[in-house]
Amino acid sequence: MFELDGSILIIHHWDTDGVCSGALILEQLGERKAETWTPPLGTFYLTDEHIEYARGFDNVIICDMALPAGNVKAIAESANVIMFDHHHQDPIDGITHINPVAHGASGDDYPSNTWVMKEHLGLPLRLHVLLGFIGDREQKIKDNPPFWRRIQEYMTQNGVTFEDLLELVYLIDSSYKVGDRDSVTEAPHLLREYKTREDILGNGKWKANLENLEKKMDRVLSEPPEEVDGVQLKRLDTPYAIISQVTRRLAWGTGRDTVVVNTGFFEDQDQLYSRSSIVDYHDLITKAKAYGFNAGGKKDVIGAIIPKSETENFLEETIEYIKKNR
Repeated sequence: MFELDGSILIIHHWDTDGVCSGALILEQLGERKAETWTPPLGTFYLTDEHIEYARGFDNVIICDMALPAGNVKAIAESANVIMFDHHHQDPIDGITHINPVAHGASGDDYPSNTWVMKEHLGLPLRLHVLLGFIGDREQKIKDNPPFWRRIQEYMTQNGVTFEDLLELVYLIDSSYKVGDRDSVTEAPHLLREYKTREDILGNGKWKANLENLEKKMDRVLSEPPEEVDGVQLKRLDTPYAIISQVTRRLAWGTGRDTVVVNTGFFEDQDQLYSRSSIVDYHDLITKAKAYGFNAGGKKDVIGAIIPKSETENFLEETIEYIKKNR
């Protein structure tokens, strides 16, 4: 499917959607060899060193990461760049930018990067594609009738439950959540060979990771969040990459607007995540980027990496934004 000359680097997000996207590309490449790589976990940008590394390849395929346009254009100065994505971002000139949402499509029609790839490449609907949008939306995918119907058909045909499919997502995600970046970059190659649910369940390392994570999540969620102007606020101080999962569980478990801040993942920066079922975060994402923060997300979620000195101010601004846009 890909007619590419020379060496190939696949830069992919570290979650199930990104890892499955990388696996789909490896399948399309057939016997062609490709390196898989992800930025340092929790970061959504490239350093000069990372850009220089990517520029050493003839072709760079970016999956499920709305990297800053400047980073992408710098790579494109010396490499052919193809970018598959479904996050809010302006179209990037000078590359092959395959992102329907960037061109005005609804995020509801493209709930995962694997779906963008399926549509663009004419792929069949199978496990890896499904896991992409189940991973990104989890229980919320049930509120998207066309995609929930596809999942139900798959469950009926294969004799599995939604919880069975969620378990696969949690297993794949476990590598990044325990901070094992090497395992994340290995995962697309494993998933290229894993064709069935049983293949994924057979990965003992992922099973051990998941058991440790569940214990950590239980401890974190046993302590109730604060209440700030009708918004749930949870503060974490952990090196585990669990902020998005904590935010999901709090927001989806209560149906309430939720903000989570983690001060323990980076040495000089903090993570902020927020989810809502009614607030559109597009303008807040734009504002965060204007402040110089590394930020991104979709209609109902924002994630940002913020210098520690500016965390409390942006946290206050996030809560005010939620209050005004309910």
